[in-house]
Amino acid sequence: MLIDIHGDIWTDVTVKRSLGERDIIKRYHLDRFKKSGIVGGTFIVWIDPPHDERPKERFEESVKYMSAEIWENQDILKVIYNTKDFYKAIDEGKLAVLLGLEGISPLGKDVEGIYTLYQLGFRQISLTWNEQNAFGTGARGDKNRGLTNVGKEAVKVIENLGIILDVSHANNKTFWDIYDIATKPIIASHSNARALCNVPRNITDEQIKAIGESNGLIGINAFNEFIHVDKDKRNVDCLINHIEHIVELIGINHVAFGFDFFEYLEEDTSNTFIEDSYRGTPGIEDISRAPNLLKKLKERGFSKEDIEKISYKNFLNLINRVCGSR
Repeated sequence: MLIDIHGDIWTDVTVKRSLGERDIIKRYHLDRFKKSGIVGGTFIVWIDPPHDERPKERFEESVKYMSAEIWENQDILKVIYNTKDFYKAIDEGKLAVLLGLEGISPLGKDVEGIYTLYQLGFRQISLTWNEQNAFGTGARGDKNRGLTNVGKEAVKVIENLGIILDVSHANNKTFWDIYDIATKPIIASHSNARALCNVPRNITDEQIKAIGESNGLIGINAFNEFIHVDKDKRNVDCLINHIEHIVELIGINHVAFGFDFFEYLEEDTSNTFIEDSYRGTPGIEDISRAPNLLKKLKERGFSKEDIEKISYKNFLNLINRVCGSR
């Protein structure tokens, strides 16, 4: 059993439903989920380029199409808010869907809009994508700009509501500004170790330790450019090096999978922020190949219990601690 704590699947749903298609997950993705052993996770709403120039409108479109997809596919999808809901979804043979939002630029500077997000069902939120907005600064923003005063208010609201706070994509200053004021666990849902692949989207050893100290979680990212700067070493074995490095720093209880698979994205979107025309990672090219990673982990000496923790137990534990039973 596997949980993917970062998948941009609502982007694909939005693109295809806007063209008149329906049942996107059932027709395009369900078979791969079944092959992978992935039983659900965090399905992300993301303001995909070029729509980042009109974030509020794109968010409204995405939520509309997401809501229609969920309603029309209740036979395979169940939105969850806690671990009780998760196990009920599993018992019913449905994908357990935690709703996530990558960047709150659609809110402008309206902190109270977070209450609306909560009522809509969102339980995992990051303040920024790569951009800088009214709340904070992403990986491609001004390195000297961090969390704003409005962003500090947002962190408090997110924590009070019991929403999981995600720091992936935050630049260094925003990360530390969040860490300094956060009182609950924080996660980096789809980030690797910068010590092994020095790119801004990965996190430093100090940041890894800070997440561990918060009793948070790091989701390992399968995107090739975050695995190694050497293209010949962008493979599943080097991806496992990141897992080993993080475990060595903060322990097995703070690692999960946030695969960030690109099969949900149109090339004209992903090409705006990737360098390599090949988007897959040998050995874990797409969601259906996830079991290959588990096999490799076993070969590298990870125990059955270790693999189960990374695969789903650690994230369910985090949901219990942050979201509670609501």
